[in-house]
Amino acid sequence: MIPRLTDARHIENYRLWLKFEDGVEGEIDLEGELWGEIFEPIRDATFFKRFQVNKELNTITWPNGADFAPEYLYQEVSV
Repeated sequence: MIPRLTDARHIENYRLWLKFEDGVEGEIDLEGELWGEIFEPIRDATFFKRFQVNKELNTITWPNGADFAPEYLYQEVSV
């Protein structure tokens, strides 16, 4: 079953607060995960803040098409 992301807020730098449909919530720092061509623009803090919760994909996405698997986000937040 794919976790459903319902809410996300920027905290600071590359840290986000995430909440999932089953009530699991918490913070994640994505700074160390922003490598590779698709994530290069997101290393700019201003661009990073432009994320959105994509209800179809159940994850966060950016205007350049970058996203993270909802399973990964859920695992990191629920630890």
